[in-house]
Amino acid sequence: MIETGNASVARRLEEVATLLGDQGANPFRIQAYRHAADVIRRERRAVSEILAKEGVDGLQKLPGIGEGLSRSIRDLVRTGRLPMLERLRGEADPVALLSSVTGIGRVTADRLHHDLGINTLEELEAAAHDGRLAVFLGMGPKRIAGVMDSLEARLGRLRKGARMPTVPTEEPPVSEILDVDREYRERAARGELQRIAPRRMNPGKEAWLPVLHTERGPRHYTALFSNTPRAHDLGKTRDWVVLYYDADGSERQCTVITSERGPLRGRRIVRGREEECAGHYGAPP
Repeated sequence: MIETGNASVARRLEEVATLLGDQGANPFRIQAYRHAADVIRRERRAVSEILAKEGVDGLQKLPGIGEGLSRSIRDLVRTGRLPMLERLRGEADPVALLSSVTGIGRVTADRLHHDLGINTLEELEAAAHDGRLAVFLGMGPKRIAGVMDSLEARLGRLRKGARMPTVPTEEPPVSEILDVDREYRERAARGELQRIAPRRMNPGKEAWLPVLHTERGPRHYTALFSNTPRAHDLGKTRDWVVLYYDADGSERQCTVITSERGPLRGRRIVRGREEECAGHYGAPP
């Protein structure tokens, strides 16, 4: 049974704050999670009741609970999961989650994760509705309909009338993303970063995966080497870097790799934004 009471939500938020502290995140961000945990623990109304009656807007009326935190609390209440917490623990496995959907195999799930930055079933649902599965992955109408039917069966009982998730439009410039990638790889090489032991693809439970928390202007970034089966199969676990960042009140991701072909060969590029990277480097697209 999923624990969705205020005490359980507060414990999860406190764990996020503790892990962020252990991993060297911004003290203000750490304090925001601690404060949110304290607010939720003291709140007389159940957060599930607030969500049912007022949605995330109701959560944002609580002191110190902004848009990002309200969405985290919503996810905890509705699903019992918080992808950010699983990632900080080294437990995140978005490829396995996505490939559990009817019509989505492992290869497709890996592309969804790396190329489109999709981590959750809600994000997959949005991509099915807005055309990205057809445009970027070439899925046909029948297959997309099967994916949507499967998602409706799994998410319908959780949504309870919630609005369809939207696709954020704001993206940081590739120069900013590449600078975070540079900081992560340089600091990882110098052994300056906290290392976590990912649960998957790690039978020896070795703490090998460096994690970076950093900021660029208003955006918080978390950077880790890719730990997906595809990255292991291709020997790219020290090359592919997955960045998670805040955008439009939600969290997005992108993957930075070393290009192996064309005019950008040997350069670090952001998957899906190759033309912008060519402009950044002054190379022909």
